Amino acid sequence: MPELPVYAWVLLGVAALIVGFSKTALPGVNTVSIAIFAALMPAKQSTGVLLVLLIVGDIFAVWTYRRHANWAALLRLAPAVVGGLLLGVLFLALADDSSVRRVIGVILLLVVAVTVWRRWISQGSGSVAGSRLASVGYGSLGGFTTMVANAGGPVMSMYFLAARFPVKEFLGTAAWFFAMVNVAKLPLSVGLGLVTWESLVLDLVLIPGVIAGAFFGRWVASRVPQRVFEVGVLVVTVLGAGWLLV
Repeated sequence: MPELPVYAWVLLGVAALIVGFSKTALPGVNTVSIAIFAALMPAKQSTGVLLVLLIVGDIFAVWTYRRHANWAALLRLAPAVVGGLLLGVLFLALADDSSVRRVIGVILLLVVAVTVWRRWISQGSGSVAGSRLASVGYGSLGGFTTMVANAGGPVMSMYFLAARFPVKEFLGTAAWFFAMVNVAKLPLSVGLGLVTWESLVLDLVLIPGVIAGAFFGRWVASRVPQRVFEVGVLVVTVLGAGWLLV
């Protein structure tokens, strides 16, 4: 167990709550958890601890929204996501923490801009989810960002938002997507030394917070209007990108 002051344990507990909440209510807000973990722990250690907590959150998200996934969209994304994950492994082996954060921040801001343009300004009537180019672009970026910093949530949120998914279909598709991707990342992270026995002990302490956040998020998601949900996704994505650039 790491020797941390009381305030640090409190913040880690809050971050665990946010992980669970993001999985069942507002994907993208998990960037706040990434910031807290990165500020309180060494970068590699924080990534490994957070990955296991994300998988716990994925279990509750899949259980909650298991019947609402858009499997056609997930299948279109799969090849590009695999490529992005492998590219992320290579990037992690070569880049420093500062470079990783700034690259992802720039990517997120570009993704937000493109998504808003396609969703509200473009006159085209076709769904982004049905575009091969969009599937390759978002899928590869999602795989890359989730591998290097557990920050794939905002990228994929933009894809699902641009696809005009209703709230529950959005959350169900995101739940299955990240459940499969995070499990696939686990052996890669172990091989890179990101997940260790020490990090797993810390995870055991923080998992109750993830569970509490997941149940609270489930309650919120059943009551939030579609428009409020979409604006919330955009806002937390922009804020997360801004933090990564600072």
